[in-house]
Amino acid sequence: MLVENASKEDIRNILTKYNTVAVIGMSKNPEKDAYRIPEYLMKNGYRVIPVNPSTDEILGHRSFKRLLEVPYDVDIVDVFRPSDDIPNYVSDVIQKHPKVFWEQLGIHNPEAEEKIESAGIKVVYDRCMREEHGKLNIKG
Repeated sequence: MLVENASKEDIRNILTKYNTVAVIGMSKNPEKDAYRIPEYLMKNGYRVIPVNPSTDEILGHRSFKRLLEVPYDVDIVDVFRPSDDIPNYVSDVIQKHPKVFWEQLGIHNPEAEEKIESAGIKVVYDRCMREEHGKLNIKG
């Protein structure tokens, strides 16, 4: 069964209700969206947790090698990885059990999304958190 993408109302609820965002694939490179979008989220009041195995710190915050190393609860797991790489994170996401699994613009893996949603986690795919936040005029 194909996972239905989040509605505008779902996105409004997610972006206003939840605050802690673990970002898988967050970059140290300020020219990449995987840096700029989490930076935007931080500036708008979200607690951003970098998850990147190739660095120890991004934007002044400790970076974790894997999602399961994050020692606290996470509301949203935001992913900046290629669509075909998403299955590598399914097990960790299900074990961590965030409220939302969010795949950034251009990222969509129906098989992985179905597994994650069947574990009771809301899935958002092919959407940019910064764009959606801006469209909804949410104040951080």
